[in-house]
Amino acid sequence: QVQLVESGGGLVQAGDSLRLSCLVSGRSFSSYRMGWFRQAPGKERQFVAGVSCSGSYTNDADSMKGRFTSSRDSAKNTVYLQMNDLKPEDTAAYYCAAALGCIGGLVPDAMNYWGKGALVTVSS
Repeated sequence: QVQLVESGGGLVQAGDSLRLSCLVSGRSFSSYRMGWFRQAPGKERQFVAGVSCSGSYTNDADSMKGRFTSSRDSAKNTVYLQMNDLKPEDTAAYYCAAALGCIGGLVPDAMNYWGKGALVTVSS
């Protein structure tokens, strides 16, 4: 199966920036639209940001208020999540996910492959 491995999580202070990386195995990286999701204890998994197959289109959830942006590097089979101005409420496990195909939504049920998550803790 396709494997996704997140990295870059950790403990940061409010206002800091952090960049998560997601390495995607296989030779079909360009055929996946990629999304980032997060889940805090006791809360639903929510969409954070996504990037199209080509990398030319990105989207972030309104609730992120433009602070989060996803991008991808085809040469490295890697997708990134740039997180700026982090807040304590951003504390969560962040998941990288891939959906087969270049057309479609970025909702949890649409994603075919998931990483194991990267923990991000934002202290005040």
